[in-house]
Amino acid sequence: MRKQTWVCAHKAKGEWTDLTDSSRMLSSATCPDPAPGLAEPLLQVAGVVVRFGGIVALGGVSFDVGAGQICGLIGPNGSGKTTLFNCISGIYRPGRGEVRLEGRSLQAVSRHRIVDLGIGRTFQNVALFRSMSVRENMLAGAHHLGHTGFVANALRLPAVRREARSAQGRLDQLLDLLRLREVADTPVGSLPFGTQKRVEMARALIGQPKLLLLDEPAGGLNHSEVDELEGLMRRIRAEFDLSILLVEHHMNLVMRVSDKVVALELGMKIADGTPDQVQNDPQVIRAYLGEPVAAQPAQAAHV
Repeated sequence: MRKQTWVCAHKAKGEWTDLTDSSRMLSSATCPDPAPGLAEPLLQVAGVVVRFGGIVALGGVSFDVGAGQICGLIGPNGSGKTTLFNCISGIYRPGRGEVRLEGRSLQAVSRHRIVDLGIGRTFQNVALFRSMSVRENMLAGAHHLGHTGFVANALRLPAVRREARSAQGRLDQLLDLLRLREVADTPVGSLPFGTQKRVEMARALIGQPKLLLLDEPAGGLNHSEVDELEGLMRRIRAEFDLSILLVEHHMNLVMRVSDKVVALELGMKIADGTPDQVQNDPQVIRAYLGEPVAAQPAQAAHV
């Protein structure tokens, strides 16, 4: 898959350098199919372009996330990270390119069906039902797994009871894993921000995702909570056998927990590789620290 990823990245860098010239846009912004015998990535982002009027939010971004992989997505503010999350989760539709999950294009999938395919998400600003309890918020994330109808629920048929037992089992597991049992019946709006972050993660996990999108999960957390979050993400990957795509500004966390890192700047991918490769990439250093200031020649002193 390394060759395939390079080809897609090469297209993005080589053919999208001038986004004002529509004649240079790719006619087909998809990666080639994997060679026989090679495992297909869980997630493929292929030449994704998003425009808001004359503003190019994403200019042909391509990368893959493998099964069981933690991928960090970094970049300065305004680089297109959240826009890309919105494309993957179906909130936005790319103007060009496509997103694939297990080889299936998400372009024509209804927004409310994205979760059925195995994508769970948290948000930068927590999106919870503040008047509902932790338990109720979490169970709302399992709603799409129920297949019984109104009549079956009204009559409490055996299938309904089986679904309820299954959801309760997942709920109990997550209450313990994310240390939420003591506040399970507490309204979410009265909880600290860090706890609300864990509730939102639990709500995404109870839906049994294959891909978990975490949008700045360390935002608002102190140092000890960030360290706990690192261990939690590793446990989540191991226990639920899923992949994680992580948007985060806490660079130490990203570089410690990620298997690979993708860096964006102004809607373009500027780096894609291991944490060591990306954090030492000259373009990434420039994006975060700016261009080095040239030394000014010393002026001769006038007597």
